[in-house]
Amino acid sequence: MTEENNTQNEAVDRPTHSGFVALIGATNAGKSTLVNQFAGAKVSIVSHKVQTTRAIVRGIVIHDNAQIVFMDTPGIFKPRRKLDQAMVTSAWGGAKDADLIMFVVDSERGLKGDAEAILEGLKEVHQPKILVLNKIDRVRPDALLKLASEANERIAFEETFMISAANGSGCKDVLDFLAKRLPEGPWYYPEDQISDLPMRQLAAEITREKLFLRLHQELPYASHVETEKWEERKDGSVRIEQVIYVERDSQKKIALGKNGEAIKAISMASRKEISDILEQPVHLFLFVKVRENWGDDPARFREMGLDFPTG
Repeated sequence: MTEENNTQNEAVDRPTHSGFVALIGATNAGKSTLVNQFAGAKVSIVSHKVQTTRAIVRGIVIHDNAQIVFMDTPGIFKPRRKLDQAMVTSAWGGAKDADLIMFVVDSERGLKGDAEAILEGLKEVHQPKILVLNKIDRVRPDALLKLASEANERIAFEETFMISAANGSGCKDVLDFLAKRLPEGPWYYPEDQISDLPMRQLAAEITREKLFLRLHQELPYASHVETEKWEERKDGSVRIEQVIYVERDSQKKIALGKNGEAIKAISMASRKEISDILEQPVHLFLFVKVRENWGDDPARFREMGLDFPTG
């Protein structure tokens, strides 16, 4: 028997590990970028606009003999609206349901503001925790060591990792640790699945990302995207109809842009990325509708995978 066959048999004989890892952190700490880096594909949307992630998105990663299910939670911040409250509740709920918590910190910002409040909140959560200092390429080594020391003095993290989610530096070390640390057990999902997000919802999230990237300085958070129709056509292409909901006519004008330029650019960028993911041609049709106070509509919260706050 060859050495290669021996290695393969050893891998088969080893017990499998699986579990859920919740990424907790302030808005724009880089959690979504990190999940995408781990998964090696687009799982969660990313933009420079804070609070982009609204509900828990699961990125499924096979590493060694382990299936690691990363739960990309909404950034935690001081809520002001019902949508804010639902997002923060979802994030903390995800933490309490996980096998392990990964506290992701923007190394540039350190333990200030929301990150400080989250650190205090984590003291009440009993799951094991690891600390991940992100964006290390932007911070001096001595400042990183000081930040790591400060955080570990306040909470007993099992391990501390220093990474760059953007370029992947240090990410394999995190995966190596998790593959051994998660409990033994069968895998939760098929081997080729990288997310539990339905394709209709992922397509809507991609369009919402393009909306943010194009109009982040002009369009407020009062926008939401839903995939209303999905038709698999005989020629192998997909026809998708999506609606962008805004709260006022003035926001609709911003989303459309002068002579429809904004909506055309958003549609083109979204269509290309959805087509790349599906590996088939896509015909995408976007519509912008005004729905006043959609942020107080329980049906919209259910569409986003959030519980409508009752308190």
